[in-house]
Amino acid sequence: MSATAPFGQVLTAMVTPFLANGEIDEAGVNALVEHLLANGSDGIVVCGTTGESPTLSHDEKLRLFTLVKRAAAGRGFVVAGTGSNDTASSIALTREAAEIGVDAALLVVPPYNKPSQEGLYQHFASIAKAVPQLNCILYNVPPRTAQNLEAATCIRLANEFTNIVAVKEASGNLVQCAEIVAGVRADFYLYSGDDGLALPMLAIGGCGVISVTSHLVGKKLKAMHTAFFQGDLAAATRLNGEMLPVVRACFQPTTPSPVPLKAALNMLGLPGGTVRLPLVPATDGESEKVRQMLIQQGLLKQ
Repeated sequence: MSATAPFGQVLTAMVTPFLANGEIDEAGVNALVEHLLANGSDGIVVCGTTGESPTLSHDEKLRLFTLVKRAAAGRGFVVAGTGSNDTASSIALTREAAEIGVDAALLVVPPYNKPSQEGLYQHFASIAKAVPQLNCILYNVPPRTAQNLEAATCIRLANEFTNIVAVKEASGNLVQCAEIVAGVRADFYLYSGDDGLALPMLAIGGCGVISVTSHLVGKKLKAMHTAFFQGDLAAATRLNGEMLPVVRACFQPTTPSPVPLKAALNMLGLPGGTVRLPLVPATDGESEKVRQMLIQQGLLKQ
């Protein structure tokens, strides 16, 4: 693995801004794309976990892919979250995303179904075969999907399909991630799916991060990657340490992401908006933790 990755080092898993009535805030989407591209993001992941994808309709996802692609205007990569727990639906959405012109599809391990490793292989293989012209990124996040994409299955897919180009690994298992790096072809890339493990993942051969906290500290996160790949481990370690309070505030044990992040964005006057049920807004206590973090980071005045 190297600093040269197909979609850059820092991709932001973008929130979906919602208006008070729950509809997509299209002006907010445009403003947020501008903010992210100006603050360290090499690209944007649309309709991922942070984008509350389970609450978005098929048409809303297509609209968001179009909006972000248009707003980015070639200045950053656009990755569309097109995976689901239904292979046929995933294929259909991925094909439509490809027609819109996104740079890649993010394909999550199917949630709820708990397929076997062979089932996972067949699911991802079917999508890759259906869209041979589009780059695909596998997404392993066992805490949310109830199933782990094992290293052997990831390696099998990476080495059989040239359009499966990367994996977003959010298992928290560094040994598994190291096994992937050791077993895949040279032009397959490992992205951290966990902000708190972004630096350790680089150390075992990762190329970058698909991040939540980059909404807030994107420039610092990009600087950490630059320092690491330039061999300045002291600077990378220092920057990583400075960002840990952001990770803790955005991933509070009492409430799921992106609830705290949206609270932070709203405090900063950025388009976060509300969340859709079954998520609910941050409590006063959760919001206060976010506010104190923003002050500590110099992002918000006391």
